[in-house]
Amino acid sequence: MKSIDSIAAELVGYDAQALSVDTGSAFLARLVEPVTQQEEVGIFQALGRVLAVDVISPISVPPHDNSAMDGFAFDGAQLTAQAPLTLKVVGTALAGKIWTGQVQRGECVKIMTGAVMPQGLDTVVPQELVKQGADTAFITLAPATVQPGDNRRQLGEDLLQGQPALQKGELLTPAALGLMASLGIETLQVWRRLRVAYFSTGDEILSLGEAPREGAVYDSNRYTVFGLLTRLGCKVIDMGVVRDEPALLEAAFTHAASVSDAIITSGGVSVGEADYTKAMMKKLGDVAFWKIAMRPGRPMAVGRIFRDKSASSPYETSANSYQNDTNYALSRASEAAILFGLPGNPVAVMVTFLAFVRPALLRMMGSTASAPPLLKARSSEAIRKKPGRTEYQRGVVSIDADGMLRVKTTGNQGSGVLSSMVRANGLIVLPHSQGDVSLGDEVSVMLFEGVI
Repeated sequence: MKSIDSIAAELVGYDAQALSVDTGSAFLARLVEPVTQQEEVGIFQALGRVLAVDVISPISVPPHDNSAMDGFAFDGAQLTAQAPLTLKVVGTALAGKIWTGQVQRGECVKIMTGAVMPQGLDTVVPQELVKQGADTAFITLAPATVQPGDNRRQLGEDLLQGQPALQKGELLTPAALGLMASLGIETLQVWRRLRVAYFSTGDEILSLGEAPREGAVYDSNRYTVFGLLTRLGCKVIDMGVVRDEPALLEAAFTHAASVSDAIITSGGVSVGEADYTKAMMKKLGDVAFWKIAMRPGRPMAVGRIFRDKSASSPYETSANSYQNDTNYALSRASEAAILFGLPGNPVAVMVTFLAFVRPALLRMMGSTASAPPLLKARSSEAIRKKPGRTEYQRGVVSIDADGMLRVKTTGNQGSGVLSSMVRANGLIVLPHSQGDVSLGDEVSVMLFEGVI
């Protein structure tokens, strides 16, 4: 396991007091390590999992030349550019059955989509492009209706037997499951699920079901983080709300590190007198950084909590304990759990998760998936922006009459305005060196669809 100092030494411009978003992302890419345990799952349980090995195609897809549509199959060498072609229909080839008759020059076979191409035939003319008179035993197609080889799917044009169908590190999507089924594959070797423990901190936080009290607010971050982690396919360990008491926080961090690969907290990373997260990180592990030059989300702590395998925990008998998990012992082979200490403000929690936590967790899951592409859109308004920090403003992206992407902000960009994240369909990403944005300027946007 690399030390924080050795990782920092690899990066140009590293300053733990206030990192740029790019430097922080580069640091995390070096800090986190993928899980190493695999498991075999059935195809119905594989959605969203990460492949642990390459999948080599056991067959060719398609396994034979076949017709791409309903029509008539014939030898394309008979086509001429000047004259129509009249062919006699001598049989019918159905999907799922092999037509074994012989086809001579001047003849064709009626064929259905997916049916095996009869021997010697390489071209299909769609049935709607031919003429048939009263004598349906003959068809005629006009010159230049089709070209030789048209509408024929060739053996192995999708996948050839022995070639990789999917590669190690790929996220298994609905399309990937369909591809595996097309190869007759019933089970897949995947990396085990990543375990992530999370809790909120603060004496002012109310859990659902508690009576309101003056000065307190209901916790939204636990439910937001739960949704983000569940959507990502993690095994989530909800540890509730932990009060601002050092002994309680120490017990929570110690237990979380013993049962998880990563820990996420919200609150407790600013400079208030009762913000103990950073102090616990220094006591129980190490700190990589705790300030990011970004808005929202500047007070964000990243580090590690070392595992104390002998320590007892008040959480041992809770419903969230993973003591009976068959892979539990394997997870403890690592020396530490990665800690993401997120801000307390609800929008800042979501933005820092998308910008930092999600890419890091994907890497820990063994995924080689690239970051969602940033799209370009024209700003429908002027936006104030100070150089020297990356800003993520909530936006509504739409398509204007000329087919161009346009984006406008949701209005108030306060980090506590959670309703703005519901109204938004993406984030306007304004880079570190960016200044003010004028009406009509091109900006980058990160769409939520497919991410959260």
